[in-house]
Amino acid sequence: MTDGGETIKGEDWYGRELDGVEYTGVVFDHMDFTELRSTGATFTECVFRAVRFNVSQHDDSAFVNCRFESCNFFDASFRRCKLTGSTFQGCEFSLLKVERGNWSFVGLRRAELKGASFEGVRLREADLSEARCQEARFEGCDLSAAMLAGADFSAASLAGSDLTGVDPSAVALRGTIVDERQAVVLVEALGMVVVPTR
Repeated sequence: MTDGGETIKGEDWYGRELDGVEYTGVVFDHMDFTELRSTGATFTECVFRAVRFNVSQHDDSAFVNCRFESCNFFDASFRRCKLTGSTFQGCEFSLLKVERGNWSFVGLRRAELKGASFEGVRLREADLSEARCQEARFEGCDLSAAMLAGADFSAASLAGSDLTGVDPSAVALRGTIVDERQAVVLVEALGMVVVPTR
């Protein structure tokens, strides 16, 4: 267990296995996490600055109230991970894959999430305002009360996600895939009344 105040800078952790480790208040600065694997690891209030997470895999790990600044998540995967309250600034997310887990209250404002995949993820009250989510997958996710103003979901898939509270007039949805239930929610959010066919 490593506690606050420490800075780890410039180290090469390529392919390292982090099993059950705990870090609190640590700054990871300009490090290589390429192909790193974490299982049951916990990072609390840590800062990741210019860290390469390329092709890394994270299972059942937690990144709580962390800051990610100018990090690269190319082809990284997060399974059943907890990232509540964490923020991302100036990061790259090409081919990011997220399966289940809790990403509530996450700050992804203006994030470039084109082509990223989120499946069964809790994103309640996450900030996705002005995020670029074209061709991304947000399937079976909890997006209730998420901040989505100015977000672009063109050609993305939102099938099976909870869109309660989404204002379709404030989000780009051209070519977006939704299911029948979601279509009704979006139409009603525009002030229209849906009646059953006879």
